[in-house]
Amino acid sequence: MKILAINPGSTSTKIAVYEDERPVLVRTIRHRVDELARFPRVIDQFEFRKGLVAATLQEEGVPLRFDAVIGRGGLLKPIAGGVYEVNDAMLDDLMHALHQHACNLGCLIAHELALAMPGCRAFMADPGVVDELDDVARLTGSPLLPRITIWHALNQRAIARRFARELSAREGRTVAYEDLNLIIIHLGGGISIGAHRRGRCVDVNNALDGEGPFSPERAGTLPAGALVDLCYSRRFTQAELKRRISGHAGLAAHLGTTDVQEVVRRITEEGDEHARLVLDAMIYQVAKSVGGAAVALRGEVDATLVTGGIAHSAYVVERLKERVQFLAPVHVYPGEDELQALALNALGVLRGELRAQQYR
Repeated sequence: MKILAINPGSTSTKIAVYEDERPVLVRTIRHRVDELARFPRVIDQFEFRKGLVAATLQEEGVPLRFDAVIGRGGLLKPIAGGVYEVNDAMLDDLMHALHQHACNLGCLIAHELALAMPGCRAFMADPGVVDELDDVARLTGSPLLPRITIWHALNQRAIARRFARELSAREGRTVAYEDLNLIIIHLGGGISIGAHRRGRCVDVNNALDGEGPFSPERAGTLPAGALVDLCYSRRFTQAELKRRISGHAGLAAHLGTTDVQEVVRRITEEGDEHARLVLDAMIYQVAKSVGGAAVALRGEVDATLVTGGIAHSAYVVERLKERVQFLAPVHVYPGEDELQALALNALGVLRGELRAQQYR
């Protein structure tokens, strides 16, 4: 089976060609800020990015002959986890999505490319809006504002399954993701902490725009009263305030950078105590959320898994371990495994091992 996986990000589009489980091509197409600035909305980048994907495949000598094309899932309405066949309802919702993010382009590009290939199917898997919360986790103190989840579902589930495979090999018995209770921490531009109970993420923060720890570019949970006062202060427009929550927030707002390695350099080489305080505060808030996830699992935690780009930072990982390793063993998986996760999800459907769900 030949599969094309497409993962659009804010400044890049990653693609991979798989033959069954084997990657035969992996490429990252970088997008300059000035290239993207000419598009008023993220959705307007569709033709531009689709053309670059097709051109890259042509340059690499890869013909458009695939059994499936799978794109990173977009910010749709809340749905259960799994693989979904791209359909008209999904495409329409993505074109009019409330939240603007490059991930919304994944299914659109996959669908358009698949149309040009007879018999080719288009999929998405585990989008960031996967919602499997326990009912008790949905409520807040205001009926006007129930909790929603926007998180790194694809990466968290991929790492969970990878850990289960490794555990099976170590113990000489079959262990599935669905057999385990896990806390999974994705450390990236946004930070999500999921409580995974037997294959279902029963509690996780909204990592996109306003819950949980602050991150390199997001504010996380803020004091509600002070935020309301700020909204009515006339100091900022609505769009400017949104940027102060997601974009120019977190490390970016405190330290003028989203680069954790740069912050660590300031701490270790320049003795920057303010940078140390801010980064340690971020780590502290992550650890507090891990404690909340342990409560969601009633303290029955088989392992804590740390993933995402920031997991490459020994400074962050070691300080986080110091605070949370009393709960369960900590295993670190730096980076993200999203292209492989997409490809294997598509392969599972093509082989009949997974069922493609219908988006409605």
